[in-house]
Amino acid sequence: MRTRVSVHTRSARRRTAAAAALLALTGVAGCTSSTGGGSPDGSGGAGGPGDSAASDAAKPEPVRLSTSFTDAAAVPIDGPLTVSATGAALEGVTVSSPVGEVDGKVANGSWTSSDLLEPGTDYTLTASATRSDGSSVERTRSFHTVDLTLDEQTYAAIAPLDGETVGVGMPVVVTFDLPVTDRALFEKHMRVTSTPAQRGSWHWLNEREAHFRPAQYWKAGTDVSVDLDINSLPAGNGIYGQESRSIDFQIGDAHVYKVNAQTHQMQVFSNGSLLRTIPITTGKAGFTTRSGTKVIMEKFAEKRMNSETVGINRNSPEAYDIDDVQWAMRVTYSGEFIHAAPWSVGSQGYANVSHGCTGMSTADAGWLYAMSRRGDVVEYTGTDRPMTLENGYGDWNLPFADWKAGSALS
Repeated sequence: MRTRVSVHTRSARRRTAAAAALLALTGVAGCTSSTGGGSPDGSGGAGGPGDSAASDAAKPEPVRLSTSFTDAAAVPIDGPLTVSATGAALEGVTVSSPVGEVDGKVANGSWTSSDLLEPGTDYTLTASATRSDGSSVERTRSFHTVDLTLDEQTYAAIAPLDGETVGVGMPVVVTFDLPVTDRALFEKHMRVTSTPAQRGSWHWLNEREAHFRPAQYWKAGTDVSVDLDINSLPAGNGIYGQESRSIDFQIGDAHVYKVNAQTHQMQVFSNGSLLRTIPITTGKAGFTTRSGTKVIMEKFAEKRMNSETVGINRNSPEAYDIDDVQWAMRVTYSGEFIHAAPWSVGSQGYANVSHGCTGMSTADAGWLYAMSRRGDVVEYTGTDRPMTLENGYGDWNLPFADWKAGSALS
């Protein structure tokens, strides 16, 4: 089930009223301002036959507004709103709604919005202009944007969480619940900035998932901001961005754990200093642990581990079902964890006897768990089975040039 912001469907009566209210704005809709007085020409009197030509000449030119839409009851949201005027010089336009005001500016006699409109929303447009005689004119109109269903909007989920402190290997992970086919357009509106600044790039794993990582691991203490300005942006195939998102997170200490499956040891580094060398066991023949760079994705103080979840039949001699594995930290989607394995302490430091996980004593696992964060790096060597890009946060297994080639803007 997708959890998303609801779009309020407006009634036909409201749309009809909006259309009527903006009759003068649809297409090249005309609005003529009267300067007051008791007569249509604003002279204040009836005037004689001889005054007709002079009276006509004195009448101000009608002020007409033109907009970029033709149906005031269903204004599109996939492009900027524009407003222009004839009969007067356009000075300014304000467009407001219950969700806020739309930014824009006047240039070359026309106002253009810099924001896209929100779907299913009532707006009020107020335009001010100045005639050649110096008199001011103001017009106010209303309109309603197209109503979209949830199946016509894609929502972006972001990892890490706003305010979270993560490890130096944590990528920015954006997951869309509906496919984005115009990835180049979306990527132009997906910005990641950091202090201190670090070179990085987006990489699209598929039409629903994009990751951002720097060329090297993040620097410890970095502040990172993510801004997805995608609200109402056309994603392609009749789908639009549902909501703009922004988060800020921080990079903690540089934790890099080096696992060697041949020596059966893990070296634990923090900010470049070796803190501890831990005896471990990794996957035995047939269940070889993957070599490459992995990133801690989840932490569980206690987790049930059942072999059926990784494709081992319950009737197999390799089957297992352990209710309370302690200090478990996931490093692949396929089921590799770092965790306490008190049942294999006799093999730790000497042999590989697990089903692919990295096991260690309960004391060592608890110590490592306490200092670890999501995004900490685990570098594995010593096996002939490679880590893959999509099996967790495998982002660091591509050279940066190859990573950058996965950008929609490369």
